[in-house]
Amino acid sequence: MPLPLDTALRGISGILVTPYDDAGDVAPQKLTSILDRALAAGMHMPVVNGNTGEFYALTIDEACTMVAEVAALIDGRAPLLAGVGRGVRDACRLARASAEAGATALMIHQPPDPFVSPRGTVDYVKAVSDAAGLPVMLYLRNDAIGPGAIADLCAVDGVKGVKWATPNPMKLAAAMAACDPEIVWVCGLAEIWAPPLYAVGARGFTSGLINVWPEQSVAIHTALDGGDYDTANALIARMRTFEDIRADELNGTNVTGVKAALLAQGHDCGPTRAPSAWPLTPAQNARLDQFLRDNALI
Repeated sequence: MPLPLDTALRGISGILVTPYDDAGDVAPQKLTSILDRALAAGMHMPVVNGNTGEFYALTIDEACTMVAEVAALIDGRAPLLAGVGRGVRDACRLARASAEAGATALMIHQPPDPFVSPRGTVDYVKAVSDAAGLPVMLYLRNDAIGPGAIADLCAVDGVKGVKWATPNPMKLAAAMAACDPEIVWVCGLAEIWAPPLYAVGARGFTSGLINVWPEQSVAIHTALDGGDYDTANALIARMRTFEDIRADELNGTNVTGVKAALLAQGHDCGPTRAPSAWPLTPAQNARLDQFLRDNALI
């Protein structure tokens, strides 16, 4: 049986890459062995159409294909979190497609519109939530809206959690204090930011590492859930090179690093799409190769 949503939200939200075939079209079946390994390792909740899945490089048709195919690959083994976003009509269409595919909940990307307003974002979240009737996790990458506006978003019916993706623990603490205590706050900045955000009350974290080394991600989660920060930090130190490579070029190699590592492991998921960088530079690739060899990942 899959985990209850509240439990899964407090676990590892594994952000899956979007594989492409030789023609450059989405090829979700290439995720089969990647998903199987991550689920066997103990990943709590796969995420499709997230940023590591190049959401903004996909058409809405492609995103609909990805959620339907990934749901079929999971086949009820775990809850599925489905990313939705962009224009409100596109987001609602993708939300409905995600519900039809069997997704457990929606992850609503924070609108990147240059003229976004806090109250308009509340209307956006309401519309998307109503379109699908699924529980919602908010994906918050900009905390400048302040705790009051965040509280308004969290008060929308169906909102169960917030993926906090800004490196500001004290703002997280203020937002948590302003919101319903039943909201689940999740570190949205992957493993390396999990300890400081755990310290103010976040639980669980998102991960792109699960595509490449899910066992390490699960070990980090186990340590943090046990309050063992020393072990968690030591485990994080072993994978920091991977995250440093992904952070290069203004985070433009975020997905590049994951797909390059998968390719080195024998999983050809295709290149990233522009404007993401592809391929890694020779220097970046040398660092990645050393990281993979040091940790017996190739």
